Amino acid sequence: MGGPQPTDPAAVRRSTAAAYDEFAVRYSEFARDALDALPLDRALLGAFAESVRSSSAAGPVVDAGCGPGWTTAHLHSLGVDVLGVDLSPTMIGLARHHHPGLSFEVGSMDALDLADGGSAGVLSWYSVIHLPPPLVPSALAEFRRVLADGGVLLLAFFESEGGPVTDFDHAVTTAYRWPIEELAALASDAGFAEVGRLLREPVEGERFRRGHLLMRA
Repeated sequence: MGGPQPTDPAAVRRSTAAAYDEFAVRYSEFARDALDALPLDRALLGAFAESVRSSSAAGPVVDAGCGPGWTTAHLHSLGVDVLGVDLSPTMIGLARHHHPGLSFEVGSMDALDLADGGSAGVLSWYSVIHLPPPLVPSALAEFRRVLADGGVLLLAFFESEGGPVTDFDHAVTTAYRWPIEELAALASDAGFAEVGRLLREPVEGERFRRGHLLMRA
């Protein structure tokens, strides 16, 4: 897409929330069964859930940028206590409708209404992708703040395939592709140790390689 993108956190939150409010129903239907055709993604979410269950960290997993809650519900099915948080009130309304037994809150991943060290895990499943690059370190620092020592972070994002951080025309609002090494380095600076990584090539209907980082606080 090119050109400068806004970096004021409040402006980014407003624009992202408004875009997902408008797209919420269509996005929810698109995402409903998305994991069914993605065995590597399901395996990584399973490894994340097992890592949380086996850690000494206490507290719920925070699904930061949970959207309509389909991934939140998948984590719950894997035996972890989970809280979904999203900027979009419409998305949260859909999540509560589809998953009435789970907990969801409107909130921002870079200003979570959670106690220091009160969470056992954080899932960021294609959510930091909408943050302009200068704002990503603050989100990673917030993930570290809410995680107990030994807690687990899983980042999923669009990988840049040898290029630099690049914005692109995501279906909802501007998003960014990241070199996996650069995002891993930022997470390390925020206080995370890498456990493992996965690069997945695009399947039919996808445009870009997917990157995943499993990390421990």
